[in-house]
Amino acid sequence: MLYQLYESQRALLAPFSEFASATSKLYDHPLSPFTHTPLAQRVSAGFELLHRLSKEYEKPAFNITTVRVGGTDVAVQEQVAVTKPFCRLLRFKRFTDEGPVLERMKQQPTVLVVAPLSGHHATLLRDTVRSLLQDHKVYITDWTDARMVPTEVGPFHLDDYVAYVREFIRHIGPEVNVISVCQPTVPVLAAVSLQASNGDIVPRTMTMMGGPIDARRSPTAVNNLAMNKSFEWFENNVIHRVPVNYPGAGRRVYPGFLQHTGFVAMNPDRHLTSHYDFFLDLVRGDDDSAEGHRAFYDEYNAVLDLPAEYYLETIKVVFQDFALVNGTWKVDGELVRPQDIKQAALLTVEGELDDISGAGQTRAAHDLCTGIPRDRQFHYDVAGAGHYGIFSGRRWREKVYPEVRDFIARFSDPQAAAPAPRQLTADTPAPAGAPKRAARKAPVRVRNSA
Repeated sequence: MLYQLYESQRALLAPFSEFASATSKLYDHPLSPFTHTPLAQRVSAGFELLHRLSKEYEKPAFNITTVRVGGTDVAVQEQVAVTKPFCRLLRFKRFTDEGPVLERMKQQPTVLVVAPLSGHHATLLRDTVRSLLQDHKVYITDWTDARMVPTEVGPFHLDDYVAYVREFIRHIGPEVNVISVCQPTVPVLAAVSLQASNGDIVPRTMTMMGGPIDARRSPTAVNNLAMNKSFEWFENNVIHRVPVNYPGAGRRVYPGFLQHTGFVAMNPDRHLTSHYDFFLDLVRGDDDSAEGHRAFYDEYNAVLDLPAEYYLETIKVVFQDFALVNGTWKVDGELVRPQDIKQAALLTVEGELDDISGAGQTRAAHDLCTGIPRDRQFHYDVAGAGHYGIFSGRRWREKVYPEVRDFIARFSDPQAAAPAPRQLTADTPAPAGAPKRAARKAPVRVRNSA
């Protein structure tokens, strides 16, 4: 019922949103006589803000058409490598007529970026992909909005997510390096574990960034909500059926608009301030700042629905049973054993100010992957970075990406002798709130070789 009410409200506001957009342009267009009336700038700014607060936000495009490789601009084409009912595997294919550059690109490592299926579209990782394309062949999982999947396709479970990742790893082949951001760190670790247990293809490297491997460590507000509410509460309060105006009519989902409401509710003051600053930027004619606001919220406000089965099972497995760290998680009847991973190198990345995945939650992967030699395990704490800062923005480009790039380069060629990284950390105390465990040496931090 709630979903139908939301759709009715959206349909009701649509004409007013378009009216606000037209009025804003009427008071801002240089050829309009209204532009020269008193307070025209304020009227135009107010109506544009009203339009943006009431409009519907569609899935953005990646819009990555060129990238610099070795100082040369090369063309980038987005291709669909694999199509599944709930996901597309995209490849960003690079093209150039420069022989040396082409040869260089052929020798670069292959990366599979597993994007989160947690409310936002894969385009949230646009900055991640753009940086990686400078030095890698890049694939990414592009998850489908569940409201667009007809019910006859069937449900989508957490086990299906793991199966998708395993299929994508096999499709790319043994040269693959996997990067998982936030939510997928858990199913990706499960997928690689099952690959190792079955003697199948295992990625050469695993980079896990800001994910809830062990949500008991330094729990955040997001963790506390998932841990303190019962499974039945989530099933009864946040799961709704898709309305009749979508292909997936009747499918049970966790609606994107509810997820978005939760995002905003975490930092309401910050969003209010941002919108007010946007209004002032429009009044002052600061087009660059205003465009930055538009670009951010075009992405932030574009959300998708999650399949109910997948969402509820993630709550139970990751945040209530802690099945991965307790060694009790079975995927399609097979026990997940991270200790079976022996060949891949592991890098975990955490943001100092991350309010989604607390300190130590991602680093917990090292305690599970005991089969990986210690000289192939690394951890990097990003000073001053929040959750989004570890994969997008200036800190990602200037701090995190060089670490990830050098880590992949160091271990992506199984025939090359990897230089021993310089050890910079000794035993590191457990994060606040971490469960007691036997002390072990902290993974060393990866450093740039130059």
